[in-house]
Amino acid sequence: MTKAALLLTVLFLSVGCKEKAAKSMASSTVANAEGLNAAIKKAEPGDVIVMSNGVWKDVEIKFRAKGTKDQPIILKAETAGGVSIEGASYLKFAGEYLVAEDLHFKNGHTPSKSVIDFRISEDEIAFNCTVTNCVIEDFNQMHRDETDLWVQFWGRHNTLSNSYIAGKTNRGPTVRVNLEGIESMNNYHQIVNNHFGPRPRKGGASAETIQIGNSFTSMAPSYTMVENNLFEECNGEVEIISSKTNFNEFRGNVFYNSEGSLVTRHGNYCTIDGNYFINDSNNTNVGGIRIVNSGHWVINNYFFNIKGEKFRSALAVMNGIPKSPQNRYNQVTDVVVAYNTYVDCVSPWQFGVGTNIDQKDVLPKSEIRSARPIRTTVANNVIYNEVGDPSPVFEHDKADGVLFKSNVINNQGVAFKDFDGGIQVASLELKEISKNIMLPTGVPSSVEPYEGFDFNTITKDLFGNSRANNNMIGATLKADVPNPNILDKTKYGADWYSNVVETKEPTTHAVASVSELQQKIDAAASGDIISLATGVYELDKSLKINKTITIQSAADDRAQIVFSGAVETPVFELNPKGLLTLNGVVLKGNGENYAFATLKENMSNHFGLTVSNCDVSDFAYALRVYREAYAEKITFTKTAFDNCENGLELSEETLDKGDYNTEYLTITDCTFNNIKQNVVDYYRGGYDESTIGGNLLIANSTFTNSGGHEKNKTLLNHRGIVNVNIKDNTFKNNPVKFVSVLWGAKNNEHSNNTISHSGEIKVQENLEMTLMY
Repeated sequence: MTKAALLLTVLFLSVGCKEKAAKSMASSTVANAEGLNAAIKKAEPGDVIVMSNGVWKDVEIKFRAKGTKDQPIILKAETAGGVSIEGASYLKFAGEYLVAEDLHFKNGHTPSKSVIDFRISEDEIAFNCTVTNCVIEDFNQMHRDETDLWVQFWGRHNTLSNSYIAGKTNRGPTVRVNLEGIESMNNYHQIVNNHFGPRPRKGGASAETIQIGNSFTSMAPSYTMVENNLFEECNGEVEIISSKTNFNEFRGNVFYNSEGSLVTRHGNYCTIDGNYFINDSNNTNVGGIRIVNSGHWVINNYFFNIKGEKFRSALAVMNGIPKSPQNRYNQVTDVVVAYNTYVDCVSPWQFGVGTNIDQKDVLPKSEIRSARPIRTTVANNVIYNEVGDPSPVFEHDKADGVLFKSNVINNQGVAFKDFDGGIQVASLELKEISKNIMLPTGVPSSVEPYEGFDFNTITKDLFGNSRANNNMIGATLKADVPNPNILDKTKYGADWYSNVVETKEPTTHAVASVSELQQKIDAAASGDIISLATGVYELDKSLKINKTITIQSAADDRAQIVFSGAVETPVFELNPKGLLTLNGVVLKGNGENYAFATLKENMSNHFGLTVSNCDVSDFAYALRVYREAYAEKITFTKTAFDNCENGLELSEETLDKGDYNTEYLTITDCTFNNIKQNVVDYYRGGYDESTIGGNLLIANSTFTNSGGHEKNKTLLNHRGIVNVNIKDNTFKNNPVKFVSVLWGAKNNEHSNNTISHSGEIKVQENLEMTLMY
């Protein structure tokens, strides 16, 4: 070949390669679903599909394509966050090396089982695909009982990263990793650098933020990595993360003010390393780590101000069921808890959690958790208590299968059980690194780290410092460290989105006539105040409440709302996101309508109600909460209820799945007179040991001439509610057999009540309830 011919050949090949490279990097902009589907259909490795900014409504995206490791196919917004996916919409992947980024899911719900799904069908599954820099918020089903998932993993080596996800209210985990099928085992999925924002309390089970597997795949290997995520106020239920498979890792995550725990619910051999559990209030629902099953290593974690107990203690090690069914509780065995630090945590180590031997008369043998933890090592940990704790180790059942070695506690001189010297007393001081990170210093040099089997594999501390030389107990080797800024939200989630909302002073809107009342409510911003001039407001249609609003009388001479609306319609119609505060108002009905009620259906988000200094009379219901409606708090204080057929009715969750209508029902300094039935009716059904709500407080209130139409002859009905306190009340001339029937085995109590011609308060130790599993 001549030099000229060789040069021409090289030139031809070079041009061809450049044309091929240019083709592989093709970018196309699409403006509608039809164009998007066409672009996906012809996509080749390296292509970038750009969705035009704007609202994409009712769009079902099936991202079916095959990229390569070096040339993935990318689906993205024109500008980050500029594409709003709304209505009945979803995104499903099938293929390899696909990336979706910069999308915003809001103002809608998925018409399928998932918002984002790493498969299209059982035969079309995603591998090596990524969702990044996206946001999903308030993308809820219309019904609380309708189950869906916001991100559902299948296949292998898929990633959810740098995204913000918050606001799920309906049934189902926010994120689930599925292992059904061998193609989804040994999956090595990555859930990293995300910001899981507030998930409100659901009022029942099945509201985890992350669930890895299920009981039926609990023996399968997963190898899912959950790393460097912020979990902020993830309050859906008692399990924030529910690990139900084998060989999962949880590293470097921050759990901030989240009412629940990281739980190894099923499966074995998990590593929980270098996480932070922070509670910056006195909230007793904020938890830490709960251990079930075998072979877990809990190391280098930091716990601050964890006040939870039992299921929500800083470290809860459960009793198991002998020969447990696959979907219940296996015995804890061969677990290591080492090199952790606990600062101002209440009874941080709790063993035998969930023991229920005393309920053997009402539960089947297959539900009795009597198998204590065995072959478990607790070593090289540090506990610092500002206030001495008589039970740093709380034994719900004997911890006789636990070995304690080289642990140190500063307990302010308060005596405790030291487990044969396995917990030593020391005078420690705290060094403040940040508001929520305070490191104990002054561990005596005489306390040498216990060297258990495989402890040499713990090579670094919480901050990544090597333990090879001069190793010490506790999560950190030294206190002279820079602030890690674990609560800097810019380190997590989508880079174009912030959940920080600036507070503003409420605007007060004056109202003097009924004709402008709904108009002013509609015009008000969330958080504003409606001020009612003195007078009588004759109202014939319900007032729609769909935002946070305060309605109050402008003067001491209270405004009166006289309601003539249709049968079974309320003065105040409580819609999703409707949080009403009513103060100093007189409400009068016609005997057939309601004072307050939720929608009968489509309560896609929570409501809330606070009533104070009001009179409520002549209604068929003072309050009616329908099934699938939920409020985090309902509060009545200094309010008089008179001459109503029904009082406060929150008892329609009768499917017995552990659900209930409000987390906190509080009644203080109120009077109830001539309320014929459902004076207070607050119900939770279904036996579920991990549901530890709701909460009922009735205090300093008076009940007279009420309950005469109550079929069960009980004035205050609260069956299945776990936390009940009835105190300092007066019950007079109520034609009932029982004022209340308390559940003795739970946190039900009564004190200082005066009862006259009103039956009695009965304590029943155990209740027979429908098994949920």
